[in-house]
Amino acid sequence: MADKSTTGLTAEQAKEFHAIFVSSMTSFFGIVIFAHLLAWFWRPWL
Repeated sequence: MADKSTTGLTAEQAKEFHAIFVSSMTSFFGIVIFAHLLAWFWRPWL
């Protein structure tokens, strides 16, 4: 029990969660940027 943090995750589990979180966030922002580019090409707003 001493190797767990306040979240209840071990260091290895926390690293795995972090890796998944970072890759998911990167994918999400990639999709967002792509959608904004498509909207810009369709109807520029500036």
